[in-house]
Amino acid sequence: MSESFVYQALSTRVIFGRATSAKLREEADRLGLRRLLVLSTPEQTPLAESVRQLLGDRAIGMFNNATMHTPVEVTRGAMDLAEQLNIDGVVAVGGGSTTGLGKAIALRTDLSQIVLPTTYAGSEVTPILGETKDGRKTTQRGPKIQPEVVIYDVDLTLSLPPAMSALSAFNAIAHAAEALYAPDGNPIVSLMAEDGVRAIVDALPRVMRTPGDPEARAALLYGAWLCGSCLGMTTMGLHHKLCHTLGGLFDLPHAQTHAIVLPYALAYNEPMIPDAMSRLARAMQTGDAIGALLQLERECAIPLALRDIGMPREGIVAAVEQAIAVPYKNPRPVEAAALTDLLESAWAGETRYKANSSKAICRNH
Repeated sequence: MSESFVYQALSTRVIFGRATSAKLREEADRLGLRRLLVLSTPEQTPLAESVRQLLGDRAIGMFNNATMHTPVEVTRGAMDLAEQLNIDGVVAVGGGSTTGLGKAIALRTDLSQIVLPTTYAGSEVTPILGETKDGRKTTQRGPKIQPEVVIYDVDLTLSLPPAMSALSAFNAIAHAAEALYAPDGNPIVSLMAEDGVRAIVDALPRVMRTPGDPEARAALLYGAWLCGSCLGMTTMGLHHKLCHTLGGLFDLPHAQTHAIVLPYALAYNEPMIPDAMSRLARAMQTGDAIGALLQLERECAIPLALRDIGMPREGIVAAVEQAIAVPYKNPRPVEAAALTDLLESAWAGETRYKANSSKAICRNH
C-alpha cells in the first residue's frame, strides 16, 4: 500500500454481548469507583433504578433529567448534585441525551464514565460533546470527554420501539457516511464504516419485522458501534453541521433530523466524493446509495421532511447563516445559495432535490 495516513485508536474499553450489564459492578471496581452517580432521562428512570441496584452501595445518587442536545442549564443541575454527593464517576444509561450529559460532567470534572447504551446513537464511543446554549449547539473534542467503558448489552435494546430503532440506526449510518469522505480519514476507518453500514442495512429490516430478535438486535448494535467509532476518529462535515445547527435553533429531535438530512447532504457532496459513494453503494448492495437510503427510510416509515418534525420554513434563512458562519470542513464548498436549496428541499421532503451547480439529486423512487 502506497497511501500515507494517520490512525489514532480510541481508548474506550468495550464489552459486547447479552446480559453484559451484570459486569457493571466489576467494571466499576476495575476503575476504582466507589461513589457513582447514575444518569438517565425521565422516561428511563425505571431502567436507571435497575442499574443502581446492580451497582449496590457504589451508586450513591441518581439524576434523571438528561435532555436532548445537552442544554447547559441541565448540566448545571447535574453538576450541583455531583458536587453535593462528592461522586467519583458517572454511569449513563440510555441514548445520546444521557451519554451527552455524562460527557458534559466529565469535561468539567475529568471523572470516569461508564455508559450502557440503549439506542444506536454511537456517541458513547466518541470524544465529542455537543452542548446547547441560547439556541446554538456547539461541539468540542477532548480526552476528558471520551468514556472509559462502554457496556453494550443487546438485551437493553430489545424493547426499543421499531420506529425509534430505525431513526437511531440512520443516525449511525450518517456517522459512517461522513467518515468515508472526511479529510482525516484512513483505510482502517473506511473498512469500519463500510462494515458498519453493511451490518445496519442488513439487520434493520429484520429488527423492523421482529423487534425481539436478539440476533438482529446484536447485528444492529455491532454496526452502530462501528459507525460511532468512525465518527470519533474523523472530522465531521456538512451533514453534522446542519444537524447541529437545526437541533440548536429549533430543538428538533436529534435522530429524526439526522435521518432526514442524510440523503440531502450526500446529494450535495456526491460529485466530490465518488469513492465514498461507491463504498456506501457496495455496503448497501446497490448501484444507487442515495436512492437505497430513501427507499429504506420509506420502508421504515421515517419522515422525509423537516417540516414533519417541527422546523418552521422561515427558519431556513437563520439556519443557513449559522451553518456557513463557522462551517465544518467539507469536500464541497458550503455556499449560501446551494445550502438554501438543500434546506428548502429537505424542509418540503422533495426527493428530487437538485443542488445548485451540481448534478447530485435525491432520486424519486
